[in-house]
Amino acid sequence: MRFVRLALTLFAIVIASPAFAKMIAKPVNWTLDGTTFNSMLVYDDATTAKRPGLVMVPNWFGVNDIAIKKAQMIAGKDYVILLVDMYGAGIRPKSDAQARTAVGPLYDSRPLMRKRIGRAFEQLKAEAADAPIDLSRLAAIGFCFGGTVVLDLARSGSEAKAAISFHGDLSTDNPALVKNIKARVLAMNGADDAFTMPDAPEFLKEMKHDTADWQFVEIGHAVHCYTETEATAKTGNCRYDAKASARSYTMMRDWLTESFGSN
Repeated sequence: MRFVRLALTLFAIVIASPAFAKMIAKPVNWTLDGTTFNSMLVYDDATTAKRPGLVMVPNWFGVNDIAIKKAQMIAGKDYVILLVDMYGAGIRPKSDAQARTAVGPLYDSRPLMRKRIGRAFEQLKAEAADAPIDLSRLAAIGFCFGGTVVLDLARSGSEAKAAISFHGDLSTDNPALVKNIKARVLAMNGADDAFTMPDAPEFLKEMKHDTADWQFVEIGHAVHCYTETEATAKTGNCRYDAKASARSYTMMRDWLTESFGSN
């Protein structure tokens, strides 16, 4: 009996230990211009060690369960991620048509897009008061629509160390904004992406007109949505590609490591 009590006590201690801590997904809200935004802060609390902070803008479906799981996968024990709501409370698209309606005002007003992601980046910094964020290592990543957003964050002159776009729209409303870029820019697009690649020549022209540290990667045979596991179609321009996804995540991590290590 004594052995059983001892075993139960040891089990309780193990379960309560930090090594068994769970991945946190904590709601984070703010208001801008009368609109409330409902985002999520994602990180592993198994350790209190400070780590880089990333704003992450999901695809045009916004903050949902799929986006949260993706943020958790990327965060691991390496990053604290603020998964950003770009639309405002209550706007959670369930279909392509609803998503197209949601992104419309932001594509129509790129200054509004930049203002909203800029506010989110400031919120990431504010979260360092309670979360293990190293304020000297901050960056932004985005997918599809989110890739567009983080490129515009870079164009706004953000202090982010890096801005990384996965299969994002490469267009800009003002090529002259390239002169503001301080972040190290990495854009990765599928070579066969019929949606984003037509803008690639102008994007390259834009980036070559400045001294920004940047890289543009065409991933062979990939189309749009190549990191989106839910894009299960066998044909068309929006398809998940496991190989392309794995390669791009490796490039992301290498780019972040280099960016955080540079002066």
